[in-house]
Amino acid sequence: MRMFAISLVVFTVMCGPLEADPPDGFVEIRSAVPGVQVELRYLTADNFVGEPIDGYEAERCYITAKAARALGKVQHELSHVGLSLKVFDAYRPQRAVDHFVRWAGDLDDTKMKASYYPDVEKQHLFRDGYIAAKSAHSRGSTVDVTIVSAGPDASEELDMGTPWDFFGPKSWPLSRDVTPQQRSNRMLLQTLMVKHGFLPLAEEWWHFKLEDEPFPDTYFDFVVE
Repeated sequence: MRMFAISLVVFTVMCGPLEADPPDGFVEIRSAVPGVQVELRYLTADNFVGEPIDGYEAERCYITAKAARALGKVQHELSHVGLSLKVFDAYRPQRAVDHFVRWAGDLDDTKMKASYYPDVEKQHLFRDGYIAAKSAHSRGSTVDVTIVSAGPDASEELDMGTPWDFFGPKSWPLSRDVTPQQRSNRMLLQTLMVKHGFLPLAEEWWHFKLEDEPFPDTYFDFVVE
């Protein structure tokens, strides 16, 4: 009994409590960052798994208030030139990451391969780092973003050379397999995000983590509802 209690304490510290509501320090991104656009693809079947992901149950996008303030500065700069951020994902419940892990272990399910990982073998997704048991997104201060034209009727994405969540070297921000204009669009996004406190990921042009994140050791699991 004592060993079970100790294990439970450790799990709670590392992964956070199984909460129904966002904890203090989290905000809904659209209320905190005016004008930002959101497309929650994990709420739908339009993602690399091909089905809605566990933990996404409503059209809401949560992020830590600290990360939202930094993201707001990026949005403010873009708005001056007729552009806007579009967010594909921010906070990600741990149960969603667990869903990815289960999917990656099912080597027979490749229905989305042509769209999201045409040149990567599914059996290598763990080895190559595309899928992992933990994600910085679950700490609440990491975002997947792109740039779009601003305005209610103008939401065309800048051409980044690959879609969001595309597995492969072509998604690396500095890939030479994209055109100079596509690379320039990636650098515009990266420059603004880094300027306002986010760290880029070398393998994904869309992924940025707040450098001074408020919950660096906690992986939350509250449902997006």
